[in-house]
Amino acid sequence: MNGQQTEHMCNGKGFIAALDQSGGSTPKALRLYGINDDAYTSEAEMFDLVHQMRERIVTSPSFTGKRILGAILFEKTMDRTFEGQPAADFLWETKHVVPFLKVDKGLLEAADGVQLMKPIPDLDELLGRATAARVFGTKMRSVIKSADPVGIAAIVAQQFEVGQRISAAGLVPILEPEIDIKAPDKAECERILADEIGSHLAADPFDTPIMFKLTIPDIDGFYTPFIEHPLVLRVVALSGGYTRAEANERLARNPGLIASFSRALTEGLHADQTPEEFDALLDSSIQSIYEASTT
Repeated sequence: MNGQQTEHMCNGKGFIAALDQSGGSTPKALRLYGINDDAYTSEAEMFDLVHQMRERIVTSPSFTGKRILGAILFEKTMDRTFEGQPAADFLWETKHVVPFLKVDKGLLEAADGVQLMKPIPDLDELLGRATAARVFGTKMRSVIKSADPVGIAAIVAQQFEVGQRISAAGLVPILEPEIDIKAPDKAECERILADEIGSHLAADPFDTPIMFKLTIPDIDGFYTPFIEHPLVLRVVALSGGYTRAEANERLARNPGLIASFSRALTEGLHADQTPEEFDALLDSSIQSIYEASTT
């Protein structure tokens, strides 16, 4: 674990950029960027196109560690380069942005009101590659769709179990038990989730600090106990389908909670924009999310 990166992530001002769309979410991300499905004929071409989009974002003059603390990469992005430099090295050495890696393999079918993570059979090998690439931490997502105590307990248990393996490998895990913003009983989901997280934090040892990525809560300040917990390096929030404006407004009402936005970060960016138009819009987006994250 890199001490300078830990300090930057713990005490820096800013947010985390989520640039980790995987195979399932990449076509939608490209469509929003103005690249339709008929622009590519293979998965390889699709990933080439989304990498070009990501490289355009991270090489923008507005994308620096002054406002962005970290960036979450997809596995195929970690294996590539930005401006000829290995992706994770470029983020930290050139931009002073801490690199994270998405390690989950997607979601199982819903059961007990939740979608658990699929098994990650190559996790140890992937963590070894991440360490060799000088990645700081990881992220893994599962989803809560209703306030089922059995399902939510299973979600949190799985997140903590895999998180301990990641921590034992020397990487900082971001545990992401997302609550669907359309859940009819979202506030009750949050209550059950907080109880489960609190129980595991009291009982489960980790070799490194840990982080959480959570849906912005209905009750302002609801996750403050985790933000202030001595084992927790940072608590970040996903945009979850809210527009950037609404996500920022909700985030700003939760001191200490910072953004880890994906779609809300890239909202409005388009392949046909000139470099000046692209950078101006990205700069405005970054500034608005930065302000909401530092309120």
